[in-house]
Amino acid sequence: MREASYTPGTDALRHISPLLLRSQDLTATALARMSALNDSAYPSVAGSRAGLELLASSSSLAGTDLAHVMLANPFEGAQLAGYPADDEAVRTVRHAEAIPKMNGHLDDAVHQLDLCAIGCRYLAHGITENLAAPQEQKAAAVQLQTTGPALTPAQHDALTALNGGGYLCESAARGLGVIHVATYDGTRVSIATYRALAKRGLVTRDTGTSLTTGQKITVTEQGQQALAQPRPLSALTTAVAAPPKAAVAQGTHR
Repeated sequence: MREASYTPGTDALRHISPLLLRSQDLTATALARMSALNDSAYPSVAGSRAGLELLASSSSLAGTDLAHVMLANPFEGAQLAGYPADDEAVRTVRHAEAIPKMNGHLDDAVHQLDLCAIGCRYLAHGITENLAAPQEQKAAAVQLQTTGPALTPAQHDALTALNGGGYLCESAARGLGVIHVATYDGTRVSIATYRALAKRGLVTRDTGTSLTTGQKITVTEQGQQALAQPRPLSALTTAVAAPPKAAVAQGTHR
């Protein structure tokens, strides 16, 4: 835009019109970005109003200034019937009056676009910093909720067995309403251990079948990740040797 060279009239129309259309595209892009920011967590950040106003103003003002360039341009055309046609002297005067107005608006447009570019760089940096901390906190919370504390040895063994196949069943033989876990390899998995794994999203079951038929248990992707970790060590129990009983001294009666 700084290198734009034109003369008033048709030449200005050909050179300035593309710049005006490009500025309108920038304004449309800025408005789309502003709408996305407005629908995000950004408006709750201190100072965000100034950022939104920046996006709404700079590119819009640049487009307005370019529109004023076109408005000040003395277009060539024939006069209405009954009016004398412009001679070369009149045309020269009209151009001389229009040039400073057009150049002034063009300079203003350049200035607004410079401000827009600088402001958007600062704004992008500020948005990144302001939204990074909440996103990191959210990710940490999700990770904590997903992974939770480390598996116990019993939970790891149960998850390993269920990875080979298992069902959640309600058996009448064990009493009506008694639910238990059955694994293919015969590993005993308590219902409490199963529920602990399910609560953490490590296993899921096929609720489309009845418990009397048996609901297939599947280890989820998160469960597979947990299985990829080494099996936790069982708590070591140290046997403490009992101290020897005090010997009973038997005296010799003399």
